[in-house]
Amino acid sequence: MMDAFFIFNQKGEVLISRLYRTDFKRSIADVFRIQVVSNSDVRSPIITLGSTETNANAALVFEFCYRFISIAKSYFGKVDEESVKNNFVLIYELIDEISDYGYPQNSEIDTLKSYITTESVISSAIAAEESSKITTQATGATSWRRGDVKYKKNEAFVDVVETVNLSMSAKGTVLRADVDGHIQMRAYLSGTPECKFGLNDKLVIDKNSQGGASDAVELDDCRFHHRTISFIPPDGEFELMRYRSTSNVKLPLRVIPTVNEIGTTQVSYNIAVKANFGTKLSATNVVLRIPTPLNTTGVDCKVANGKAKYVPAENVVVWKIPRIQGGQECTFSATASLTSTTTRQVWARPPIDVDFEVLMLTASGLIVRFLKVFEKSNYHSIKWVRYLTKASGSYQIRVCG
Repeated sequence: MMDAFFIFNQKGEVLISRLYRTDFKRSIADVFRIQVVSNSDVRSPIITLGSTETNANAALVFEFCYRFISIAKSYFGKVDEESVKNNFVLIYELIDEISDYGYPQNSEIDTLKSYITTESVISSAIAAEESSKITTQATGATSWRRGDVKYKKNEAFVDVVETVNLSMSAKGTVLRADVDGHIQMRAYLSGTPECKFGLNDKLVIDKNSQGGASDAVELDDCRFHHRTISFIPPDGEFELMRYRSTSNVKLPLRVIPTVNEIGTTQVSYNIAVKANFGTKLSATNVVLRIPTPLNTTGVDCKVANGKAKYVPAENVVVWKIPRIQGGQECTFSATASLTSTTTRQVWARPPIDVDFEVLMLTASGLIVRFLKVFEKSNYHSIKWVRYLTKASGSYQIRVCG
C-alpha cells in the first residue's frame, strides 16, 4: 500500500503527483529531492517513486513503478520529461486505474488499452523512428546498409574465434572448462545480399531444455546479431553471433607438471606439454608462466623446444615455444635455487598460466557447415571461413609436489 505517487524530472521537480492519504502532504517530495535527487553520491536518474510512511512491501512498490513505466512506454513510447508533460492527462488516468487508494490493481497493458483510449502524444524523436520503421517495412529498405554498395570482387570472411577457460588440477582432473566464442564477419558484397549461415547438424542451443546426443555441440547461451541465421549483412566488419559452451570442451594443450621442494634450498621442475590435436595443425605463440617461490635467487632451465627465462620481478619462469605441432610433446626441466631463511615460509604454489593460439580448431566443436549468398543480380561470391582457438591468462594448471 502506498501513501503517494510522484514522477520527478532530473532536477528533482515534481511533474506528476497523486496523494492517497489526507494526512500526507505534497512537501514530502522536497525531502526526496534534497536527500536523493540533489545528492551527488546518488548517480541513478530516478524518475518514479512510490511513497509510504509505514513498513510497506518495498518489492511491491518497485514492481509497481516498473510496471507503470512499461505501461507508459506502450502508450507514448519513450518516458522522459517531454512525454510526461505532453501526456499528463493520460498519465493521471492510468495512475487512477492501476492504483486504487494506494493499492495496486490491474496493470495488464492489453486490458488497460481496451478502455483507456485517450489519445497519446508521441515525442518527435519517437515519431520519426516509428515513421522510419513503417517506411522500412513498406519499401524493404535496410537502415544498416546502403543499396548502392559495389565491389569488383565479392567476398565474405567468417572468423570463428573461441577463448578457452580452464582450471585443472596437477593430477589432470578438469575442475572447470568452458568456451567463450564469437563469430566475426567481414562482408564485401555488392547490392543488398541475403546471407544464409549454417552450423553443425547436431547443435543444442539450450541443453537444459533438450536432451542432446553425447557427440552434439551444446551451447549454454548464444546471441545473434539479427536473432536469425538468415540475414542481410552490414557492409564491412561486424559481429554476427556470441555463444558459450561448458560441455564436451576439447582441450588443445595438456600440461603435466611435477614440482618438488628439495629441502629448503631448491625446487625441481619437470613439466610436459602435449598438443591434443591432429598433426596437420599447430599451436603458435605458446607461453607458459611457471611460478617460483618468493625467495628464489636463480633458476637453471633446460628445454628442447623454445626458450625459458627466469623473471625475478614477477617470480616466474617464462617458457616461450614458437610452435608445437599436433601430437608433439615438449618438456621443461629446471632447478630453482632458494635463499635460506630463518623461518620457513609456506609456498602458496600459484597455478601455471598457459597462452596459445591454434588455427583451424574449435574447442567447442562448432563448425560452419555453409555460408550462402543470394543477390538479385546472381553474382558469384567467394566465401572464406577461419577458426581460431586461443587462451590468454585463463588456461591454468595447478601445481603440487
